[in-house]
Amino acid sequence: MKKLLQWCLVVLVVSGLPNLVYAQGAGPDEMVKSVTNDVLGIVRSDEAIKAGDTVKVIALVDQKVLPHFDFNHMTALAVGRDWRSATPEQQKRLVEAFRTLLVRTYSNSLTQYRDQTIDFKPLRADPADVVVKVQTSVRQSGAQPIAIDYSLEKTDQGWKVFDVVVSGVSLVTNYRGSFGDEIRVGGIDGLIKSLDTKNKSLAAK
Repeated sequence: MKKLLQWCLVVLVVSGLPNLVYAQGAGPDEMVKSVTNDVLGIVRSDEAIKAGDTVKVIALVDQKVLPHFDFNHMTALAVGRDWRSATPEQQKRLVEAFRTLLVRTYSNSLTQYRDQTIDFKPLRADPADVVVKVQTSVRQSGAQPIAIDYSLEKTDQGWKVFDVVVSGVSLVTNYRGSFGDEIRVGGIDGLIKSLDTKNKSLAAK
């Protein structure tokens, strides 16, 4: 699951501010396609990323990928019904910790690109829709294609991703089970502590 989910960040990296502005004003399918083409160009040409420069990759993800994600929405979905019982301060810390976890867990995906290509499915949505699904398929040599679907919501800042479904498995649903277990044992503060511990472990590596 982890290896498949790494691709959710790969196809949403942009190469610069002009492209970011364009993506925010574009339709959801156009945004995904635009930034996908950008990321493939980056990965193919950046020698440091291809060599596995983790620090550079994390900085790139933090600067270029995260503007396309609604981490408040994602974290609320991942925490589930317990989100409502968390204080504003706890919610803030959960969002920050979950954001850091995703960045550190999946940043190495940019160094693993080889010969994969991405196909885009026709968008099935009405112009008035504010929640849509953009479907893509990652093709790689010697393996079955990987279906990756992006759930996006239209916001005042443009289209934002709030979930990613890889081969039928939702990112937020996948985390909801483990988050629920942590909350049952140690409450909201226990989940925050667990996330902080994981992030420190990943940072040390």
